[in-house]
Amino acid sequence: MNYPLYLSGILVLGIAAQWVAWRFRLPAIVLLLLFGVLLGKVAPATAKGADEDLFFSLVSLAVGIILFEGGLSLNFREIHETRGTVFRLVTLGLIITWLLTAWFAYSVAGFSVALALLLGALLTVSGPTVVLPLLRHVQPVRRIGSLAKWEGIVNDPIGAVLAALVFEVLLHKSHGDITQEALLSLAGTLFTAIVLSAISGWLLLQMLRRYWVPDYLQNPVILAWVLLVFALSNTLRGESGLITVTLLGIILANQRTVAIRHIVEFKENLRVLLISTLFIVLASRLKVDMESIRILGWRSVAFVALLIFVVRPISVIVATFGSKLPWRERAFLAWIHPRGIVAAAVSSFFVLEIARANEGASAESLLAEAHRFELVTFLVIIATVTIYGLTLAPLARWLGLSGENPQGILFAGASRATRELAMALQQEGVPVLMVDTNPGHNSAARMAGLPVAYASIGSEYVQEQIDLGGIGRLLAMTPNDVVNTLAVMGMTERFGRAEVYQVATVESSSERTERVGAYRRGRTLFDRPITLDELESRFEDGARIKSTSLSADFTYDDFLARYGESALVLFRIDEAGNLTVATDESDLAVRPGQKLIALVDVVEA
Repeated sequence: MNYPLYLSGILVLGIAAQWVAWRFRLPAIVLLLLFGVLLGKVAPATAKGADEDLFFSLVSLAVGIILFEGGLSLNFREIHETRGTVFRLVTLGLIITWLLTAWFAYSVAGFSVALALLLGALLTVSGPTVVLPLLRHVQPVRRIGSLAKWEGIVNDPIGAVLAALVFEVLLHKSHGDITQEALLSLAGTLFTAIVLSAISGWLLLQMLRRYWVPDYLQNPVILAWVLLVFALSNTLRGESGLITVTLLGIILANQRTVAIRHIVEFKENLRVLLISTLFIVLASRLKVDMESIRILGWRSVAFVALLIFVVRPISVIVATFGSKLPWRERAFLAWIHPRGIVAAAVSSFFVLEIARANEGASAESLLAEAHRFELVTFLVIIATVTIYGLTLAPLARWLGLSGENPQGILFAGASRATRELAMALQQEGVPVLMVDTNPGHNSAARMAGLPVAYASIGSEYVQEQIDLGGIGRLLAMTPNDVVNTLAVMGMTERFGRAEVYQVATVESSSERTERVGAYRRGRTLFDRPITLDELESRFEDGARIKSTSLSADFTYDDFLARYGESALVLFRIDEAGNLTVATDESDLAVRPGQKLIALVDVVEA
């Protein structure tokens, strides 16, 4: 096999699947699994013995990095109102999911008791590889989005460790009292993870706080550190590494002594590459043919349906009983539990271990079920990701927890010119929110009936505490160009680079006087560059914002003829009510049936 071509092909297929999913708003994991199965048909995996050990070691390390990155996104301040609910979801809810799934695996899917308990434990996981893309696509209100994110990331290592305990106790090391053995093993795993994550987190923070690591080496050092801690934890206590690195990420995310934003960005980019390759590689190992479809049968389909329509709703209802969550948010939680890379990787590892345990009648009977075990796991992954991915956004909109293609605008700054723009958009039904630290500006905004928050646009308060539901873009319009650029950089992850804008600044004459590099800036506002001072001056001179509906009788040329070339096009609203921000780099392609919002000088009748 041409391994350079094979490996580069995996990477290209993975990134292509991610792009197609983004372009057509599809679940990326479904495409990754499809590409992986097709790759397995063209270039089937042939690794054996030591090669398979190396392969699963690399997969295990990659999963550890993904869970560490997930832990970096968990900030306790996000769930100050719902900590109790999160705790019940990842404890009581997880146990209910395990037991109900195991029962249906035994009674409906036809697995043995041992493999039913194992499958039930494995399918409690969810994880950042599937939950975070779903939440990014749906953009639910802050509280329910944070709750779903915490549950999905925290239950991943817990579910994986639970599955490992079940695997060891039921299939390998069942001696004496099974319950006592399981509890002791769980206690040892948790103790190892907590102690090792605390010590390694403290040492890492000391290295960064004391500047023992130069900036250009911080990301490589932290990556190596995480891999070392993960491997050491697994060496001390099998399968404890997933919990250890997740706790390590949470420790870094909630400390306030060292800035870790650059670390988060690096790990996010690495996560996309790892997910893109892992799903394809794991799926390429599956033997999918007519015989596999026959092995799955209708029982497997019924099992998946019960997971989605019975197990998940019951676990959420019980875990959230007595909480202050309204029924709409509970319904949202009951319809989000996709399975991801941990389920795929751990199931493949279990099947390999079962295949190796080929001594004795019990092992032979397990080996007979092993292939169906893996197929059912991947069927659950495909079905849950597809069903939740295609239906969660419409459900969230129906429940009033999210807006379709959020049109709202977050304004950085609340000066007079910015308030005028916000009022014009609000009159057109576009949600707006202003953020400013100037008391006078904020007071004037409130007097004008505009929602405003007293905060710095670059603060964590805006990212974590303000509800940005329905907001889909940023307009940075403070008098300080550096603040505008920092606002753009901070909001790019949430809104995407295409939907972050900032007002123009005075052109510099040389690189020495350039305020901020162009590559860091957002898109320049309006159909020709205009500074905030120039906007304020035009309003002082009597210019007003005009909303004009275009038709066959009054075209864009008629608009220009009436208001002249001085008319500054600000926004366009199409026939479906979608808002487009005018920029100096794109043609608005105005046509009849649309509405223009522009700044025009007063025209005498």
